[in-house]
Amino acid sequence: MASVLSVRELRKSFVLHTIDGRTVSSLHGVDLEVSAGEHVALAGPSGAGKSSLLRCVYRTYLPDSGQVWLHTAAGEVELTGLPDRAMARLRGREIGYVSQFLSAPPRTGPLEVVAAAARRRGLDRPEAREAAATALRRLNLDETLWDVDCGVLSGGERQRVNLAAGTVRPPRLLLLDEPVSALDPANREAALDLIGSLTAQGVAVLAVFHDMDAMRRLASRVVLMSGGLAERSGTPDDVLAGVA
Repeated sequence: MASVLSVRELRKSFVLHTIDGRTVSSLHGVDLEVSAGEHVALAGPSGAGKSSLLRCVYRTYLPDSGQVWLHTAAGEVELTGLPDRAMARLRGREIGYVSQFLSAPPRTGPLEVVAAAARRRGLDRPEAREAAATALRRLNLDETLWDVDCGVLSGGERQRVNLAAGTVRPPRLLLLDEPVSALDPANREAALDLIGSLTAQGVAVLAVFHDMDAMRRLASRVVLMSGGLAERSGTPDDVLAGVA
């Protein structure tokens, strides 16, 4: 399988200005590889650096040092040194990021949020609306809510809109940070089915789940993080056997 994401010696720390100015290290030199069609799940306790790693890849956090390479059809791109505008364009085309929380423009409904993501990935306006409708139906979002301001939706509804936007016309790399935490069992099942279908389409997935069942179901490989390092890697059964 061709590599899509390569992380090398990634380090990240934070200064706690609101407390006493101390520096807290989050990542201590992480190396990671994710290939096309591979689902890599990050496991480990809170504070192990899982979400920090995702945000450094997406570049909402700028790492202190190290490199993040995205392997695109046009060649390799090193993300940490990319100008902001170029990074924004690359995010729109090549990278999906789904967190627990939806950030949508004011007075914008789910259909337009998801269609806008599809347009950034190359679809024209009619194709984008059709793809957005398909994604929202797959995640069981009631059609009467498609033009309602996202700000009035429930947490589970917003999470489904976020997942639809992250996966519509699937990107080359998908980053997931607890994407089903607010969903009821039926909608969780639909979301996990959607996520599970992406690797067959060649999408590289890097995910954080606190749900062991979801990791066992979806992941082709689990990376156990501890103390800001990728401690070990293997099959879900091997790595999760000793994880609470």
